[in-house]
Amino acid sequence: MTRFALTLEFDGTPFFGLQRQSHGPSVQQSVEDALHRITGEAVVMHSAGRTDAGVHALAMRSHVDIEKLFDPFRLMAALNAQLRPEPISVTHCEVVPDDWHARFSCTGRRYIYRIANRRAPLTLMRDKAWHVPQPLDADAMHRAAQALVGRHDFTTFRSVHCQAADPVKSLDLLDVEKVATEWGEEIHIHAAARSFLHHQVRSMVGCLKLVGAGTWPEARMAEALEARDRNALGLNAPPHGLYFVEATYPDSREEKQ
Repeated sequence: MTRFALTLEFDGTPFFGLQRQSHGPSVQQSVEDALHRITGEAVVMHSAGRTDAGVHALAMRSHVDIEKLFDPFRLMAALNAQLRPEPISVTHCEVVPDDWHARFSCTGRRYIYRIANRRAPLTLMRDKAWHVPQPLDADAMHRAAQALVGRHDFTTFRSVHCQAADPVKSLDLLDVEKVATEWGEEIHIHAAARSFLHHQVRSMVGCLKLVGAGTWPEARMAEALEARDRNALGLNAPPHGLYFVEATYPDSREEKQ
């Protein structure tokens, strides 16, 4: 039995999320079905994180155990061939130790949320960013975001369906920047932590949007956090602007993938 670490890039638009679902297509099901066609084995994929329906990934880390012998490069090529035309790409594949686990060995996760801040509707970037036509104050959003950095009870920013045992998390980074792109002006929100609660990033972004639009004063973010009450949440951002960017591991070699 050989354990392979995979790095996945995917467009989450047609999927009900990364994890296998009973009621619709998922990234996990697509990869596992492709592996079954290649190996004839019932392979189970484990990943560094879960994503909601419509959420994208630039470099999701996953692992699979396969009995047959495969060269990592050939396995990657075979997987990409079998996955076409689905919007999933394996960008890296390597053999890892048997005790390496994509989820439990992971020491950090990083996301980016993209807001397309322009008046014109989105065409090429449709379903790839949250379209907000009114101007947003990125500096005010960044200042408000700093109230959430650190170790806190994030109950306000947690889905009612979250299965985590503890709402206390340590948020390492929550930065907001204005970026000029070929599609127009964007607001990028960068979030990093060892782990996140269900909907935490989207909930934080939704409230930051209210600050940027002037609907909330900057101090309202700290007040919402201190309320520890989902009813204090102002807005949950839509999933299609969210991207899983990176999973980090103790081995520096993994962190470079």
